[in-house]
Amino acid sequence: MTRTRALTLLAGLALLAAAPGAATTTWPETIPLPTGFQPEGIDIGNGHTFYVGSIPTGAVFRGDLRTGEGSVLVPAQAGRQAIGVDFADKRLFVAGGPTGRAWVYDARTGATLASYQLAAGPTTFVNDVVVTRDAAWFTESQDDVLYRVPIAPDGTLGSQADVETVPLTGDFTLAPGFNVNGIDATPRGDTLVIVQSNLGRLYTVDAATGEADLIELAGGDVMLGDGILLDGKTLYVVQNRLNRIAVVKLRRDLGAGTITGHLMDDDLDVPTTIAAFGEALYAVNARFGVANPAEEDFAVVRVER
Repeated sequence: MTRTRALTLLAGLALLAAAPGAATTTWPETIPLPTGFQPEGIDIGNGHTFYVGSIPTGAVFRGDLRTGEGSVLVPAQAGRQAIGVDFADKRLFVAGGPTGRAWVYDARTGATLASYQLAAGPTTFVNDVVVTRDAAWFTESQDDVLYRVPIAPDGTLGSQADVETVPLTGDFTLAPGFNVNGIDATPRGDTLVIVQSNLGRLYTVDAATGEADLIELAGGDVMLGDGILLDGKTLYVVQNRLNRIAVVKLRRDLGAGTITGHLMDDDLDVPTTIAAFGEALYAVNARFGVANPAEEDFAVVRVER
């Protein structure tokens, strides 16, 4: 998938300095998740609190980047999955993968605030989510559409009847396999950015019309692109099975960009999504392909940038 996104928090520091002359406290390089959790999406909320969703159970884990401690906030629930995760306005927006659904949870209590049926049928895969000023946008990996749930100026969520299916037009072409995966947005929310995993392409999308414009890339492609993070004019793209994060420097109008390098870490093991805190990125290891995922260890990995 996944993307997940979190704005860089200038107040978040990778290292906390104690009193002058005292030893420096190092934040954890890896943060363990519950055994068998099978994570996919990650985002960072208030302070240094992070949230990670579980693919098979729909559970959401809440933890602390500074201490590495945490616990399950949203319990596992029958018929639910958690793929992409986005934090906004003390709420968690979660994409439901093959269920075709999406959920909104209270980020403090874990209570379900809303549930939406975005799509139906055996081929849907609601993959990732980004929340803008006036909507929550969800990607669909099996069709050339996005889903939009409106949000009123006072923060009121739209109802099921308000859900919109927005066709992707312009340069976007559906291809066999996993198509649109991660998503992010400019600060105003009028332009979305998406990655097409199977073709290694990036697009901007006009939020008002659904028209997609190909981002001309120099220096390679972003095959197996999963979660993305737009930080100013730098776009980070997780390439899951390649165990790396592509760094793309975008032109001011976002119409073109150059892959200037890749972030790698020995602890990465099929990362899917990322979130930013201070000078670090935090990637979640999905470990796709392990023999017995219900019995395996999973973790969040700190990656320097």
